[in-house]
Amino acid sequence: MDTETTFPLIISVDDHTVEPPTVWQDRLPKKYLDTGPRIVRAPLKEMSFLGGRFKPVMGRPGDEGPLGDWWVYEDLHRPLTRLDTAVGYSRDEIRLEVITYEQMRPGSYDVPARLADMDVNHVQSALCFPTFPRFCGQTFTEAADHELGLLGVRAYNDWMVEEWCGPAAEGRLIPLTLIPLWDAELAAAEVRRNAARGVRAVAFSEIPPHLGLPSVHTDDWDPFLAACDETGTVVAMHIGSSSRMPSTSADAPPAVGSTITFANCCFSMVDWLMSGKFERFPNLKVMYAEGQIGWIPYILERADVVWEENRGWGGVADKVHRPPSELFADHVYGCFFDDAFGLRNLDSIGVGNVLYETDYPHSDSTWPKSREVGEAQMGHLDPEVVERIVRGNAIELLGLTPDGRWDGAAR
Repeated sequence: MDTETTFPLIISVDDHTVEPPTVWQDRLPKKYLDTGPRIVRAPLKEMSFLGGRFKPVMGRPGDEGPLGDWWVYEDLHRPLTRLDTAVGYSRDEIRLEVITYEQMRPGSYDVPARLADMDVNHVQSALCFPTFPRFCGQTFTEAADHELGLLGVRAYNDWMVEEWCGPAAEGRLIPLTLIPLWDAELAAAEVRRNAARGVRAVAFSEIPPHLGLPSVHTDDWDPFLAACDETGTVVAMHIGSSSRMPSTSADAPPAVGSTITFANCCFSMVDWLMSGKFERFPNLKVMYAEGQIGWIPYILERADVVWEENRGWGGVADKVHRPPSELFADHVYGCFFDDAFGLRNLDSIGVGNVLYETDYPHSDSTWPKSREVGEAQMGHLDPEVVERIVRGNAIELLGLTPDGRWDGAAR
């Protein structure tokens, strides 16, 4: 890319929202206000993050310990942490600690402040994953009361579409909705409900069996997948959306898991390529948020060899009729925010299968230097290729306007 060429305005397909305290209290029936999600300020008793497992313990009022804002839902106590919203802090200042809303950057939860932070970072539009519901809404799936859980999912989706991505967002925030994972028919209905108001992306788990749910090799998900296929709704899977980050042992420090975060995406992609779902649902598209892309060429090479040489005994001859690399090209998108190696091997991935992201406001985020990172890592690419990666592919995939905005709010 010519260094004099203006770097395109970024469309980030993986940012995050920290839900304001009243999302569910404003929307749930009165009988659920004492059990539904709500914020409580309380001290931290203890907290660990080892072996890919996050274990916080909330103290009682008056106990010693740092104060933080906690989401309380049924028996769940989940604190806001610095890792939820780390932008604006130096890397050395980022610790695993509880925080309050006052201690986070307002752009984490406030729409005008978010747009201002996007302006600083050369970002035009952004698709945002949840925080409290976790990356595919598994918080509601794990809860005891699924009647309340369904109301919680719908309340989040209403807030996402009507407020977070509402008129104040000027079309610059792109909705990503949740489904009730415990019931594929209800999930299909929720996909269609949101598609009718212009939503083109839904969060899903990278490895559903880790959540106690059926795998994509079964027919259990077919009602949901059919709804996505029919409505053009993209299945968006974020690292950690199986409630289990990759790790090697129970005592491995978080740095181990942080280095291999792509692993779940890798396993998941092979699941999908060998599932036969892309042939049964020809319009289906899936994307892997924060999975990076450098690992993809080898997996496609290996998957093609296995399909060619071993499909007879490998259990896929009757359902996967095309090389996995061809299925990938038509159905799968890898997302990255910092992957110079992957960009050097772009020809082996596919220019049309790559999306850019900034991961605001997480600790891995390239904010406020996402443009500079992109310029440095894409400097060897032609301008038209950069345009596709940074915004063009996202516009096409998510059904945005030609200038990169979401127009569903006008429906």
